[in-house]
Amino acid sequence: MTIIDVRTPEEYQLGHLNDSINIPLKEIQNHIRKIESFAKPILLCCASGNRSQIATAFLKNKGIECENGGSWTKVQQTIKR
Repeated sequence: MTIIDVRTPEEYQLGHLNDSINIPLKEIQNHIRKIESFAKPILLCCASGNRSQIATAFLKNKGIECENGGSWTKVQQTIKR
């Protein structure tokens, strides 16, 4: 599994999931080839789920299998279970 956090680097530094990869939403289009090589499934997260939903829709439109995990804290709670 690959977790992509689409928040800004500043937000990411304030707290993030271990082993997550920070690719800000505004830069996601520049990393398509890199993202295609990531281990599946790909789960996207952000602060609330809004930006990760935008990123998920964009990547799915490019043929990349991925899901919106919502907020990174929600994903963190789910993984700890």
